[in-house]
Amino acid sequence: MDFGLKGKTAVIMGGTSGVGLKTAEMFLLEGAKVAVCGRNAERKDKAFDHLLHFGSQDSIFAATCDVTNKEDVNRFVDSAASRFQGIDILVNAAGQSVMGHFFDITDEQWQEQIQLKYFAIIHAVRAVHPYLVKRGGGRIININATLAKEPERHMVATAATRAGLLNLSKTLSQELASDNILVNSVSLGLIRTDQWERRRLKNAPDMDPEEYYKDLAAKREIPLGRVGEAEEVASVILFLASKQASYVSGSTIETAGALGKAL
Repeated sequence: MDFGLKGKTAVIMGGTSGVGLKTAEMFLLEGAKVAVCGRNAERKDKAFDHLLHFGSQDSIFAATCDVTNKEDVNRFVDSAASRFQGIDILVNAAGQSVMGHFFDITDEQWQEQIQLKYFAIIHAVRAVHPYLVKRGGGRIININATLAKEPERHMVATAATRAGLLNLSKTLSQELASDNILVNSVSLGLIRTDQWERRRLKNAPDMDPEEYYKDLAAKREIPLGRVGEAEEVASVILFLASKQASYVSGSTIETAGALGKAL
């Protein structure tokens, strides 16, 4: 199937690991150009080298960027647009959760979650919007979580900010429709990413990885009986960016294996 992405430029915030990196791989395989960023310079360099297996050096741009810093975001987006003569797609994939009950979460942790899950998206959309308008339209895809609709008390700060992002995405889909910019969300369930790998190594370093995730899926009562993979999320993102999704906007697609409760 031709997704109509050849020659398009995708900017992926938080694209140096996890779902963001896997998404960059798929865009490159479809003939698109990608610009990825992350806060860690070493991880950024590794991501660039990794992506060379999927596309040419001329089709990849990687930079360090703190997505919560407006100046950093503007600099990265402008550099990507200059490198590839425009932008067609924005994927907001940066994210990190904080665990804790309401009275355990500090003001600093609340601020971190608000900055990362909310203002980072605001900064990116503001920066990319003029370039999408110049193209005559484009796509914005926000990576969210099932916590946005199914909050869990031990992840109160993450759930609250995720809910805000869900609302923001819907509002943006309406406000940017006149610019022919489609805005959608992808809500993740339990997906095997670097973040979960770090948890596994911390909590069960001696346990076989496959057994660990099988056990985790059983404990979380995931109907499909397994955790999801990053490429399964990236495939949904690819669809939302494709010409086949030309009338899809304001939607949220859950990639959660029919999970009916929060994590």
